Amino acid sequence: MTSTTPHQSAAALPAGNPFAAPSELPCELPPFERIRDEHFLPAFDAGFAQHRAEIEAIASNPEPATFANTIEALERSGELLARVSDVFWNLTSAHSTPALEAIEREISPRSAQHADAIFLNGALAQRVRDLASRSGDLDLTPEQAHVLERTELEFRVHGAALDDAVKVELADINTRLAALSTRFEQRLLAATADAALVVDTPEELDGLDEAEIEAAREAARAKSHDGYRLPLVLFTAHPALARLTNRDVRRRLFDASVGRAAGGEHDSTETVLEIVRLRARRAELIGFPSHSELAAAESTAGSPTAIADRLELLATPAARNARREREVLQAFADELQDAAGAERFELESWDWPYYAELVRSRDFDLDAAALRPYFGAERVLRDGVFWAASQLYGLTFAERDDLVGYHPDVRVFEVGDADGQVLGLYLLDLFAREEKSGGAWMSSFRQQNELLGHPTVIVNVLNVPKPAGDAPTLLTLDEVTTLYHEFGHALHGLLAHVVYPSSGGTSVPRDFVEFPSQVNEMWMLWPEVVRHSTAHVTTGAPLPDDLIDRLEAASTFNQGFETVEYLAASVIDQAWHTLSAAEADAVTDIDAFEAAALTRAGLDVAGVRSRYHSRYFKHVFAGGYAAGYYGYIWSEVLDADTVEWFREHGGLLRTNGDRFRQHVLGVGGSRDAMDAVRAFLGREPRIEPLLERRGLTS
Repeated sequence: MTSTTPHQSAAALPAGNPFAAPSELPCELPPFERIRDEHFLPAFDAGFAQHRAEIEAIASNPEPATFANTIEALERSGELLARVSDVFWNLTSAHSTPALEAIEREISPRSAQHADAIFLNGALAQRVRDLASRSGDLDLTPEQAHVLERTELEFRVHGAALDDAVKVELADINTRLAALSTRFEQRLLAATADAALVVDTPEELDGLDEAEIEAAREAARAKSHDGYRLPLVLFTAHPALARLTNRDVRRRLFDASVGRAAGGEHDSTETVLEIVRLRARRAELIGFPSHSELAAAESTAGSPTAIADRLELLATPAARNARREREVLQAFADELQDAAGAERFELESWDWPYYAELVRSRDFDLDAAALRPYFGAERVLRDGVFWAASQLYGLTFAERDDLVGYHPDVRVFEVGDADGQVLGLYLLDLFAREEKSGGAWMSSFRQQNELLGHPTVIVNVLNVPKPAGDAPTLLTLDEVTTLYHEFGHALHGLLAHVVYPSSGGTSVPRDFVEFPSQVNEMWMLWPEVVRHSTAHVTTGAPLPDDLIDRLEAASTFNQGFETVEYLAASVIDQAWHTLSAAEADAVTDIDAFEAAALTRAGLDVAGVRSRYHSRYFKHVFAGGYAAGYYGYIWSEVLDADTVEWFREHGGLLRTNGDRFRQHVLGVGGSRDAMDAVRAFLGREPRIEPLLERRGLTS
C-alpha cells in the first residue's frame, strides 16, 4: 500500500503558519487575511504526519480496546489536518486559483492515501470490530453506540477486512479516483468559463432587464470581449432561457450548456469513463456487486432495489404529465406563430422554459420578470430567511463587519441563540465568480462538538449574478428558493449540538441530508414570511396578497417537466453505478449510455433534458453524490410530509420550531436518521404529500 512521505514533521510547522494553532478569532473563524497559498503544503505535511502518529498510537495500544482508547481517541485525532483541510477544500470550490489548483492536484491523491492508511490499518480495524462485537456490554450512551456502529460500518465499506494484496490494489484505485475527481472538477470549471455565451448586441438579449444586460456587458469587458457575455450555470437549463425572446440565442445558450466538456482541451469523456470503471472495480474488491450497492450500505434507502422502486413509482406519472405539458406548450407556440404569420416549429429543449413562462403568465397571471423587483436580495435575507429562523428557533443575526471572509464579497454574521449564547458564525458568499464552481452549497469551516470544544462556522455559497455598479441585487424565484434551501443546511449545522465530531452538523446519510434543507424552503412563500420579506425595490409596495395566492396556485405548474428533469439525472447516476466491473469496462459511448438508461426508465420525453449530463454532473463525479443523487427526491418524501405536519400544527410557531430542532436539527448525526423523523412526526412518514405536491396523483 502506498504511503505518503511528509516534507517536514508536525513539530517543524512554524508558529507563523496560520494553521499551526487554532484561530484566536471569534468561533475560531479561519484568519483568512493571514492565509497564503504557501501555507497549505507545509500544513498538510505536518497534519498528515501528526495524524499518522496518532493513528499508530491507537492501533498499537497494548491495552484491550475500549470506547475511550479507540473510538474516542479516533474522534480526537487529526486536529491540525482538519484545520487546514476545511479551509483548503472550501477555497478550491468557492475561490479557486491556479496556485490552489496545482496544490489540489498534489494533495487530492495524498489525502486518499492518508485515508487508506487509516481504514486499511489491520490492527486498528480489529480493535473497532472487537468493540462492535461486544457493544451491548459496553454501557454506552445512545450517541456513543451510534458512533461505534457508524465507525465499524465505515471501516467495513472501506475494505478493512481485505487481504493485504487486495488492499494494495484498493489503495491504488482510491488514489487514482481522487486524482480523477480533481481533474473532472478543474476541467468543468474551465469548460464552463470557456463556453459562456457571447453576443454582439443588446437586442439579442431582449427579454432580460436593463440591469442584467448591463451585467452581461460588464462580464464581457472583464474578459476583454466586445459585446455581451452570459456565463453558464451548473445545471442544463439556464435561467435566461425563460425570458430570452430570440429563439436562436436560446438555442446557442442551451447548446453551450449541454456541450460543456464534450470535446477540446477540457473534454471529460475519458475521465468519466475511468471513474465509473474504477468505482465498479473497487466495489467488487470490497465484496459488493456494484458501487450503488456499496453506497447503499451507508444510506437510509438500504439497497439499489429500494431506490429503483421509488424512482419507477415517480417516473411514469411524471413522464405522463410532462408529455401533457408539452402538448399545451406546443399548442400555444403554434397560436403565437400563426398570429404572427410565421412558420410553425417543433418545440425543442431550449424553447420549453420560454413557453412555459408564457403559459404560466397566461393561466395564472404571473410574470416572472415583474416578480423580481419584489425580491431584493438584502430584504429576502434579513426579513425572510433570517426572520423565519428567528420566529421558529429564537435565533438572532448580527453582521460582523470586523471579521473578514476569504473574498471581499463574503459576509460574516454572528448567530445567537434565544438565551443570548453565541451559536456560531454564518458566512454568505452570494455572487457568481469565474473562480467559483457552479451551483450552490453549504459547508463548514468548524463544526460544534463537545469533545474538542469546537464552535461552529458555516458557509453558504451561491451563484447569483452580480449586478453592475450600484444596481440592487434582485433574485428570481429559483434563486430565492436556493437561498432558503442552503440556509436549511446552515441551520442543520448551526443548531446541531453533539458530543463527538463525527456526529456534528450535517454528518448524516447522503439520502437524508437534503431533508432539513428542503423543509426550510417552505417558508419562502409562507404568507407571514413573504409579506415580511418582500417589497418592490423602487416603490416599496408590498407583494400583493392575490399575487401570493397565484404563486401558490401555480405551484404544481410545469411539475412534470421539473420532475422528469430531476429524475433523469438520478437515473443516469444510478445507471452508471449499478454496473458491474465487467459491464463498466464495456461502456465507451457516454451519450448512448445515457439515452438507453432514460429510455429504459420511460424518461425519454421530447423537449426535456436531464438536469445534468455526465460530463458536467459535478455532484456525482466530483461532489460526493455518486449513486446518491436520488437523495433529493428520497428526502422530499420526508420533507413534503413534514410540511404537512407544520401546516396542521399552526405553521410558523416557536413550539413547532423547537420540536423540529429537538428531534431533527439538534441531534445532527448522533442518532439514526429515520428514528429522528419518526420522533418528530410521531409516526411513519407518508409518500402521498409528495405525490400531491408534484402533481403526480392523476
